[in-house]
Amino acid sequence: MSSWKRDFASGLIVVLPVLVSAYVIAWLYGVISAVTPQRVIKVDLLTDLGLSSGVASTLVEPLRVLVVLAVFVVFVFSVGYLMRTAVGNLAEGLIDNMANRVPGLRVVYNASKMAAETALGGTDSLQTPVRVEPLPGMRLTAFKTGKTTEDGREVVFLPTAPNITTGFVIEIPPEEIEETDERVEDALTRILSAGFGDSERMGNSTVEDLVEVEEKE
Repeated sequence: MSSWKRDFASGLIVVLPVLVSAYVIAWLYGVISAVTPQRVIKVDLLTDLGLSSGVASTLVEPLRVLVVLAVFVVFVFSVGYLMRTAVGNLAEGLIDNMANRVPGLRVVYNASKMAAETALGGTDSLQTPVRVEPLPGMRLTAFKTGKTTEDGREVVFLPTAPNITTGFVIEIPPEEIEETDERVEDALTRILSAGFGDSERMGNSTVEDLVEVEEKE
C-alpha cells in the first residue's frame, strides 16, 4: 500500500467514527428537541433570572433537552429499582401479557426486548467460551448457555461477527465441544472486532499490516 493511501486510511479510521458519533448525537438532539414541549422551560423564566432575551432564546432549547434527558434517566433508574421488588416483577408480567395479546405488537415488543436484554445485559448471561467444529478443520467460537436438552446435549450460542446480537442456538453433544481457558471478555473482543482485537495472537500487527498481507496474497 502506498504512503498516501496508508495515511488516508489511518486518518479515515480515526475521523469516520467521530463523524458518525457526532451525526447520531445531533440526530438524537433534534428528535428530543422536536418532541419536547415548549412549556418545559419558557424564555420568560430565563429572563426573570437576569439573562438577556437573546441569551435566553439561545439557551432555552438546550436546557429543555437536558431537562428531558434528566427526567428520562431518573425514570429509568426508578424502573430498574422497582424491578428488584415483587411489584416490579408483577408489573413486567402484566405488560408482557398485554403486549403478547396484540397481534403485530407482540412481534415488535418481544424482538426489541430480546435485543435490549442481549445488548445491555452485559456478559454475565454468557457462560464459558468454547470451540465447536462444524466441519473438519473449521473451529468456531461459541458460548455455553448453561442449558441442556432432554437427551443430554449442550445448548450453545454461536454469535456472528461483528454483531453479537445475532447468531445461532446449537444443540451439540458435550464430547464435540472443545473447552478453552479463555475469558468471556477476550472472546467477545475477538468477535466484535472481527478477529482484529485478538491482541495476544496478533502481537504488534496493525490494520495496515494486515491489509498489506492481503494485497500480497
